Formats: sequence, C-alpha cells, structure tokens
Amino acid sequence: MLRNLFSSALRKNILKSLSTTSAEQVSENKITEILRNKFPESHVKVEDISGGCGAMFEVHIVSNQFKNLSTVKQHQMVNLALKGEVKQMHGIRIFTQAQ
Repeated sequence: MLRNLFSSALRKNILKSLSTTSAEQVSENKITEILRNKFPESHVKVEDISGGCGAMFEVHIVSNQFKNLSTVKQHQMVNLALKGEVKQMHGIRIFTQAQ
C-alpha cells in the first residue's frame, strides 16, 4: 500500500511539473525583456546554461546605471529586477559592468 501511495504521489508531481505553461516558465526572452526595461540603453545578454530547461541562467549587462557602484550593488539591482523569476530558477550567474 505504501508503494502504491508513493507511486501515486510521484505521478501527480511529475504530471504537475509537465503541465506547467510556458507563461509560467522562466526563459531567456522573458529575462531579457525585464532587464532591458529596467536598464534601458544597456547591452543585455542572457543565456540559458541549464541545457534548455530554464533552471540556470547567465546574465551579462553593461549599463551606465552601474557607474560608480560596487559590484555587489550592481548585482543587487539585477536581483531586484528579477525577483519573481529568481524564485523559479535553480541559479543565476550575473556579470555586470559600467558603460
């Protein structure tokens, strides 16, 4: 009985994860759009480094908004902009530079 219960719960979790709509999933395009809106007139490059599943991203941003700010502050700004999306990721690598 325990085996059947576990199998049933496992099946439900798998089906739930497979039924996630693309609107709910984090994507390179979604992250790029958010960052371009937050950091206009900046160079933004986003790459899914998880093999396409949307669990890990690498973000490169060159912006005038980072001028005279520490790297920590620059990364805080990026994390704040992506607050909702970061919750859905396994991880994110952030590279920032003042323009």
